[in-house]
Amino acid sequence: MNIIQFLIKQKAISKPEGEKLAEEAQRLGKDQEELLIEKKVLPEEDLFAFKSKALGFSLRKIDVEEISPEDLAIIPKEAVDFYKVIPLKIDKAKGILEIGMVYPENQQAQEALKFLARQQKLSLSVFLITLSDFKRYFDKFQAPEKEMEGALEKLEKEFGTAGNQTLADEIYGGDKEASKLIEEAPVIKMVAVILRQAVDGKASDIHIEPVTDELRVRYRKDGILYPSLALPLKVHPAIIARIKILSRLKIDETRIPQDGRFSTKINNQRIDFRVATFPTTLGEKVVIRVLDSTQGMRNLEDVGLVGRNYDIILKMVKKPYGMILVTGPTGSGKTSTLYVMLRLLNKEQVNIVTLEDPVEYFMNGVNQSQVRPEIDYTFAKGLRQILRQDPNIIMVGEIRDEETASLAVNAALTGHLVLSTLHANNATGTIPRLFDMGVKPFLLSPTLSCAISQRLLRVLCPDCKVKAVLDSKLKTYLQEKLRDIPPLTKERANLKNDFEVFEKKGCPKCNNIGYTGRIGIFEVLEMTPELSEIIIKNPTEKAVIQEARRQGMATMEEDGIIKVLQGITSLQEVMRVSEENKYL
Repeated sequence: MNIIQFLIKQKAISKPEGEKLAEEAQRLGKDQEELLIEKKVLPEEDLFAFKSKALGFSLRKIDVEEISPEDLAIIPKEAVDFYKVIPLKIDKAKGILEIGMVYPENQQAQEALKFLARQQKLSLSVFLITLSDFKRYFDKFQAPEKEMEGALEKLEKEFGTAGNQTLADEIYGGDKEASKLIEEAPVIKMVAVILRQAVDGKASDIHIEPVTDELRVRYRKDGILYPSLALPLKVHPAIIARIKILSRLKIDETRIPQDGRFSTKINNQRIDFRVATFPTTLGEKVVIRVLDSTQGMRNLEDVGLVGRNYDIILKMVKKPYGMILVTGPTGSGKTSTLYVMLRLLNKEQVNIVTLEDPVEYFMNGVNQSQVRPEIDYTFAKGLRQILRQDPNIIMVGEIRDEETASLAVNAALTGHLVLSTLHANNATGTIPRLFDMGVKPFLLSPTLSCAISQRLLRVLCPDCKVKAVLDSKLKTYLQEKLRDIPPLTKERANLKNDFEVFEKKGCPKCNNIGYTGRIGIFEVLEMTPELSEIIIKNPTEKAVIQEARRQGMATMEEDGIIKVLQGITSLQEVMRVSEENKYL
């Protein structure tokens, strides 16, 4: 039974009207539902409520934002468009694949979806969805790919080539016509779609990389990489060349990595992008960092510095001299923490000069300079020049070698406040690392104010987080970690014995991921008279750790546990980050 027949039977429309509409739908080659909505015979909600009753499928009202990026790839894009279906959710615990269909009466579509579900070892659960919901989904997730397809067709016509090697030769061989086309509509549109998707999805990085048979585009959000677009490999040279033009990089240089940056307007907002190319065996890969200008506007609490850690950092940035070092691996938020401190210090009465590689966020009132090793403008040489600029506060992007370490220490000794980063596994590891760089113990104790180590973990969505029920293994883990937290830190965190732990669920506001944004977990080592004496007399890492614990320093993992008990993140997230960072 089709929908018009059912509406006639339910006396929602008259028989003559229904027959006329059925004939028109057939003549125009339209689905009956589409015509009924177009003619406004019934409100769409009422029409699909009737269809739900007719077919016996539950009507699911959805918000496209509640669909997880991880679930999108389960159905090929061609099938989505052809059958008008949406992957709603994969419930791995129950082994169910939930599918929304505009036309669940389509037996061919049902069989195709059952086959797909069996391949994934899942059972199929079908829901009816409205045509409007499908169109909203398609516009959000499939329209960018359609835009890409249109641009690709135009690109092929304009280049007059279908071969990947020929296209690459035309671009990188210096052909003037090819170079001109890189700056025209098709390629511009493709790159614009990639950038817009990143900004709309609040991604931190874009990865554009050639793989065996396609050009893959992935986005990093909250520290996790998600696949997005898959483009034909033949457009790889044009996409990379367009990004290079925007970044003012050498188009014909593909043998060595290059760095650059550019700005553009997206959704009426000026966005900065930092570009890094990297030669691989399959061609150049590009990673684009999306620079969020609001990062430099945050405060200490926003990045996760609270309690004892907050008190120490606030005390140290108020000192007119000394050295504050932030440690952690790449991508752990070190630069963001430095910018938060610079924001606190940025006043007209002081002269702040920075040396960065590269300058990530522009800060009004701060003299920012980018090092250029290729012309021998290094951190060490820049630091020598900074001291002639009459600075009060110096920020050095990274201490990488003995010369830079020595200059930074001397700057701190001569009455400057020095902020920098260092590669060390944890806060206590900063001291032996500086010794390895040739810094003498008698110079380190009067200059190092504090060492901070940090990692990032995801924040639970406040709109959908739910109370967790912990099994015995998780309870034991939590109790052991809680027992080890120093009393002073526990007291400042206001922890109670009757604690609650939350876990992710997923809702429209967090794209059904369960997390939204990231926050730092920290350990902060303060230079005290006792620690200073240890550094001069017996500077072993074991002795430093013992003194740090006596001070009340919590480890990063313990700081994560505190954030779990405060409902900020989940225990699973702390365990995930701890597993990835064995030295927490």
